[in-house]
Amino acid sequence: MKIILIVLILCTSVPIFAQNAVDCSQKQVQDSLFNTYSKKAHEFSLNDKEWVQIYDSLISICPNISEAYQERGLAYLVSGDTSQLFANIDKAAELDRTRWLPYRGYLHCIYAKNYQKAITDFEEAEKLMPNAFTMDHSFSFYLAMAHTGLGNFEKAETYFLKDIATQKRGTGQNDIHYNTLLYFGIMHFLNNELDKSETRLRECLQLYEQHPTANYYMALIMKATGNKQQAAFFEKAKQYSQEGYKINEPNSYLVPYPYQVSMADLGLKENN
Repeated sequence: MKIILIVLILCTSVPIFAQNAVDCSQKQVQDSLFNTYSKKAHEFSLNDKEWVQIYDSLISICPNISEAYQERGLAYLVSGDTSQLFANIDKAAELDRTRWLPYRGYLHCIYAKNYQKAITDFEEAEKLMPNAFTMDHSFSFYLAMAHTGLGNFEKAETYFLKDIATQKRGTGQNDIHYNTLLYFGIMHFLNNELDKSETRLRECLQLYEQHPTANYYMALIMKATGNKQQAAFFEKAKQYSQEGYKINEPNSYLVPYPYQVSMADLGLKENN
């Protein structure tokens, strides 16, 4: 009854609710508040000022709800305010390290491309939760990506192999994520290991034939080796991009993933 009463009061009058004592140490109270405020926030878009204002109100009532900071941070992810984004996710990780430390590492790696900070976060996260996943990938995937970005190719290869082993755990029959193979191939390409790069990219295309970025890097390999298939792969990359095929990663519509092929790379205009 206590939780129901809290929600009823909240729905009718947030200011009145804010003036009354709330026991924010109770998980049930936190969840009830977050669900109610989140439902209201999702009536707006991330670009609307109301999104931040609603979570401001929630945080003023209960400043120890980690999800509130993460959700408020999404608005800054969209607006490109990196400082405010990480101020919020830092607080979320402070309140619930197990849940939000890997997510912060993901943001450092993919969004901010601050690879050293990404490595620091994921190394700690791996100690807390070995062989775990966030945002569709193992922690090892992001460590491999970060080391690739820093040019530490030997370490990157070690983590890509660990990522593959993690995905194969159990029966060993799981398909490897095509973007693991994509970025493994790109890592070899950047290290001028073109044969190894081609092998991984072909494995990627076996799983996702229409992958624009994989086709683009295959075209670059063909160009570097003088192979006449260069034009065919480049045209495939253009065709599949125009048909709307994507890298298919969380939030990739907000910020390009590292080394992701762009419409400009292909001589195309961005779709409106």
